[in-house]
Amino acid sequence: MDLSNLKPAKGSIKQKKRIGRGQGSGKGGTSTRGHKGAQSRSGYSRKIGFEGGQMPLQRRVPKYGFRNINRVEYKAVNISTLQELADKKKITDIDIQTLRDAGLVSKNDLVKILGNGELKTQLNVKAHAFSKSAIEAIEAQQGTAQKI
Repeated sequence: MDLSNLKPAKGSIKQKKRIGRGQGSGKGGTSTRGHKGAQSRSGYSRKIGFEGGQMPLQRRVPKYGFRNINRVEYKAVNISTLQELADKKKITDIDIQTLRDAGLVSKNDLVKILGNGELKTQLNVKAHAFSKSAIEAIEAQQGTAQKI
C-alpha cells in the first residue's frame, strides 16, 4: 500500500455537467433549458404547487370541515389504568408526574380521567379534568378526585 497511488472508488466521483461553455462542448446554445418560456430565463422560480397552468391540487380539492381554535385536547386515562398503576407501584396518590413517570402521558399533555374499568383501592387522584363516572368510582372507594 502506497499513499501516492490512492484513488477514490470507481463510480463514486462524477464530473459536474458544464453548461453554457460554447457550441463545441455540446451543451452550449440553449444550455439544456430548451427554447423560450419562463423556465429558460434566468431568475425563474416556480411557485409552490404550480402544475404547468393546470388547476393545482390545493385549489381543485374543496375546503372541508371546521377546526375550533379554542378546543382543549385532553389525554384520556381510564380508571382501569390507574388501578393497574396503583397495583404495580403500590401507591395511593396519583398525580400528573406519576403518570408521566409511568409513560402514560407526555410533558405538555392535559389529562382527563375517564370512568372505564373497575377501581378496587382508595386513590387520591389529581388531574386536569374528570368524567362524572370517574368521580363517582373514585369517591365510591373513599378516594378524592382533585382538579388542578
